[in-house]
Amino acid sequence: MSDEQIDWGALKLAADAALPRAYAPYSSFRVGAAVLGADGRIFSAVNVENASYGLTVCAERNAIASAIAAGCRRFRALSIVCSGQDPAAPCGACRQVIAEFPPIAAVRSYGCAGAQLEIGPEQLLPSAFRLERG
Repeated sequence: MSDEQIDWGALKLAADAALPRAYAPYSSFRVGAAVLGADGRIFSAVNVENASYGLTVCAERNAIASAIAAGCRRFRALSIVCSGQDPAAPCGACRQVIAEFPPIAAVRSYGCAGAQLEIGPEQLLPSAFRLERG
């Protein structure tokens, strides 16, 4: 599946639909994410904050975990939307998790003001820890 075959509009819509369900009582910064499986399925999720901030889980990792729970382990693209004006890039932990499940073509993030950020796989996490695949 090439980048041209990725329906970025559908991915963004799935992330947008999830956004209002985010649990962000501490920061009020809601995030929705949708990951496209290599098999064409879309999995969406939200960020879930916790009073013990270190236990907060990002939308990107939740979307990937949802996909894995459904038996999907190869991903083509990831879309992120946030309640902030500007697009938010994935945090370092999310970047490492994304790197674990190639081949994501790109990550696109959108702010509520309409701005878009695209991060290619080579920019996402250079020299990431990876499981050697034979």
